[in-house]
Amino acid sequence: MFTGIITDIGTISDLKQEGDLRVRITCGYETGGIDMGASIASDGVCLTVVDLGADWYEVQVSRETVDLTNLGDWKLGRRVNLERALKVGDELGGHIVSGHVDGVAEVIAMHDEGDSTRVTLRAPLALAKFIAPKGSVALNGTSLTVNEVDNCDFGINFIPHTKIATTWGDVVVGDRVNLEIDTLARYVARLAEMT
Repeated sequence: MFTGIITDIGTISDLKQEGDLRVRITCGYETGGIDMGASIASDGVCLTVVDLGADWYEVQVSRETVDLTNLGDWKLGRRVNLERALKVGDELGGHIVSGHVDGVAEVIAMHDEGDSTRVTLRAPLALAKFIAPKGSVALNGTSLTVNEVDNCDFGINFIPHTKIATTWGDVVVGDRVNLEIDTLARYVARLAEMT
């Protein structure tokens, strides 16, 4: 489990197709404290550590994960949001995030509002019903509050801190971002279907 509070920004330093996609991510984490098999959310995707070095870790990514996320867009040098798995007793500063991406949203508009940036995204039709004003979503692993919803489109406001502490300062119109809907919204919708 994760919180959607980004704790590091990594860089894709190697990509190899070896049956599965193998990715090396250079990071600022003390890798001596990372166990083999540990889970690290990388742009919101819960990935398993399969190798470690002094300032990097490697993950193996299945074809299904590539198909359901934006990991197929990853290139050498790309910066990615990182979060290590939640430990018992850690502060839950965002919302409960599983790292199981539901789909990919597209950035369709951006404009500045004061020091902040308003970003409009388009969700896949099947996921749009789970997104509500003032509800939570995880986008590229970042816990965010939805401002408004218009059918499949929804707006997020990024304050300067978020643009610096995450990769959201790099985003441009047309980017595809990993979308994980709020777990509570998923269960509420399922209960409504059952009644």
